[in-house]
Amino acid sequence: MRVIEIEGGRGPAEALRPGERPLPAPAAGEIRVRVRAAGVNRPDIVQRTGLYPPPPGASDLLGLEIAGEVEAVGEGVERWRIGDRVCALLGGGGYAEYAVVDARHALPIPGGLDFVQAAALPETAFTVFANVFEAGGLKAGETLLIHGATSGIGVMAIQAARAAGARVIATSRGAAKAEAARALGADVSLDATAVDLAEAIRAAGGADVVLDMVGAAYAELNLNALNPGGRWVVIATLTGGQAPIDLMRIMLKRLVLTGSTLRSRSADEKARLAAAVEATVWPWIASGAIRPQVEATFPLDEAAAAHARLEAGDHVGKIVLIP
Repeated sequence: MRVIEIEGGRGPAEALRPGERPLPAPAAGEIRVRVRAAGVNRPDIVQRTGLYPPPPGASDLLGLEIAGEVEAVGEGVERWRIGDRVCALLGGGGYAEYAVVDARHALPIPGGLDFVQAAALPETAFTVFANVFEAGGLKAGETLLIHGATSGIGVMAIQAARAAGARVIATSRGAAKAEAARALGADVSLDATAVDLAEAIRAAGGADVVLDMVGAAYAELNLNALNPGGRWVVIATLTGGQAPIDLMRIMLKRLVLTGSTLRSRSADEKARLAAAVEATVWPWIASGAIRPQVEATFPLDEAAAAHARLEAGDHVGKIVLIP
């Protein structure tokens, strides 16, 4: 099968090159999927540079989410049949014509979505549900502050929060991105290059939950933005992971500071999360409250160009590869 490999094991986007590998066979509890579309995510870039190795037992190929048709079924799998249309979360291996996946980590493609749209769902839906609703405990009537609101995660978070009855304050860089976040449903959309974020967030009533993909540069901002009893959830540290924190203010405001990664979770935990996402998020997609936002598609062999597009940071929503 055709795959994308990293020449030399690590490097810039140009190190991504087409290659050939044997067709993988599904083990017990797994399915093999004919990949019709594969999402491109920032962790792929970090892995490509050598800083985010795959977890034990996962494919060394990039690719954390796919959509396609079930092509083979391993022993013990009862839910899926050959020909079923699925999207799935992977520990790796999505940049290929075929991928094997734990059958419990696959979900049916919601009605009305094509493979490209479906491939934009797993990584974002699992991440947002686990961090905004489970770790962050966002409830109807509360306010979610999202930094990096036009990323794939941000776009999903805006729509999911609104579907749950919450209010959204979004931050992004540039007037066009601020307008895009507003069009997606953000109640307040702030251009970080044009306003004093601390003042604007304060004027908007502050936040009960912060979804933070920025890291160190926004630590003080988040501490100020959170209302008493607020939850600050870190899922990426694009500006660094080291920041001074005033612990007394966390105590006085009764804040919770937490964070997580998705890829390193156990197979059983991902299976639990998949079931929760299907129960909660999939109905929002079926109702139209959440619609996948795809910025661009690239042929699989042009994965290097897809990575360059993601690294440029001008996208709104997801970038998807098509084998």
